[in-house]
Amino acid sequence: MDQGTGTRAGRHLAGHSRGALLWAALAAPAVSVDRLGLNEPRSAGQQLAGITVLAAAVTLRRSHPLPAFLLAATLGLATAPSLFTLAYGPALAVLALLLGRRADRARTALIGFGGIAVAGTVKIAVRDVDPTVEWAVLMATLVFGAVFPWLTGRYWRQGRELAAAGWARADQLEREQRIVADRARLRERARIAQDMHDSLGHELSLIAVRAGALQVAPDLPDPHREAAADLRAAASQATDRLHTIIGLLREEGDEQAPLAPAGESIDALVARAKESGLRITYADERDHPEAQARAQTEAQRDPARRELIDGTVHRVVQEALTNAAKHAPGAHVTVTLTRDGPATTVTVTNGRSGGEGSHASPSPAGGGSGLHALRTRVTDLDGTLSAGPHGDGFRVTARLPDRGVAPRPAAPRLTEARRRTALAFGAAVAAGALLVGGTFAWYAYTRTHSVLDPADYARLRVGDPRADVERVLPDRTVADPPLERAPTPPPRGADCAYYRSSGELFTSVAHFRLCFGGNDGEARLVDKVVIPTAQDQDHHNHHNRERVR
Repeated sequence: MDQGTGTRAGRHLAGHSRGALLWAALAAPAVSVDRLGLNEPRSAGQQLAGITVLAAAVTLRRSHPLPAFLLAATLGLATAPSLFTLAYGPALAVLALLLGRRADRARTALIGFGGIAVAGTVKIAVRDVDPTVEWAVLMATLVFGAVFPWLTGRYWRQGRELAAAGWARADQLEREQRIVADRARLRERARIAQDMHDSLGHELSLIAVRAGALQVAPDLPDPHREAAADLRAAASQATDRLHTIIGLLREEGDEQAPLAPAGESIDALVARAKESGLRITYADERDHPEAQARAQTEAQRDPARRELIDGTVHRVVQEALTNAAKHAPGAHVTVTLTRDGPATTVTVTNGRSGGEGSHASPSPAGGGSGLHALRTRVTDLDGTLSAGPHGDGFRVTARLPDRGVAPRPAAPRLTEARRRTALAFGAAVAAGALLVGGTFAWYAYTRTHSVLDPADYARLRVGDPRADVERVLPDRTVADPPLERAPTPPPRGADCAYYRSSGELFTSVAHFRLCFGGNDGEARLVDKVVIPTAQDQDHHNHHNRERVR
């Protein structure tokens, strides 16, 4: 036998052992309550049938939990119409708990509860008992002995499923972490590629601008002019080749990591571009004391974000100047930095190529890789970037807020749901407690107010007028007398009433039967009988059998 077969056999044996222990635990109350005198005694055959049905229910508890629960409920209804029995109550609660733990669908369980309520109600209706008390006990037993254990089982099962889902989620997070690490490597490669594209592309554009300035110099000899033209063409070709190579390194869809400024301020960047021949008007309107104070406050509050904003502003200006030098050589460029409330705005506008009188060459309308990367980076900082034609030229505008958009606080749905569930459960418990308390109070009232003192019963004589007898009778009569234990049938045509001999609850007590009748117009006591308890009747029957022997 291999290890797998042995393991399955061990689990099978353990399951049988647990089933046997559970059956023994559920059968113990069914046998012991009769011996302790806590309910009406049953015959040995009835007890054997009960524990046999319990064995069948325990066997079905795993594969068919609903039929197993219904078997226990059937035992309760067969023993008492109100479902409340000390013999089978524990089995009802335990199998309801297992039903909630193992059954997938709640609808079948609710249908089973409804069927039990209907069957109990019908049985109460056809019996000559007080329906109010019996039905209230039935409902209370169904709620506390079946529905609440079933809910507990369902919560138990959900807890286990949530734990399993948590472990599955942990495994998934592990896999996602490995994916994140792989993407981080790709992002770093994209960052390096973008840095090369922006920095080297900018430098090559400036070289092309300087070569263009040499080419149009009036005092330059023709051979040097041709060399300058070749240099400008070579710089443009190098820029295009750089763009192609960077495109191979950058994978489409890679996220762009934030890049730090290339070790220079925007003032230095603009000054270097001017030295290369670009005509630039630069205005930094952030020098206002109030704007500087606000920027300093935000930098102290979140220095990392301030650094990202400064780096992004530098990259916007660098990309816009590069595009202006490449697509609109000789055009006038205006760079403006402003603070618009709690945000920094940078605007770069270039006119027509070659000055005011020449036609502008086409500029990228936001679809280039550089502007695409800028838009992604600005959006990551909760900002906005617009790029497109402006008059006869081109404009790039980026607005970067000092603070990111705070994530909306997640609605406390889970906490609210738990609160509502707790309130509903508490309300159900309170309603059930009131139902049980009211039922018990009514039960105690009817039992204690239908007691005829044995001394008063002994003083009554057959033939006494009914009016004299009623002076010592209690307020109420017994609604469900033990007629089957009466030693003799009541006189024909007599009006009989039954009373308890003691106010003890949940125990078998002797009952008194008083029958009234008469033909002379005045009702008189015509019969009085003591109905013994079940234990006394069994003892009397046993004694009579011994005398016959």
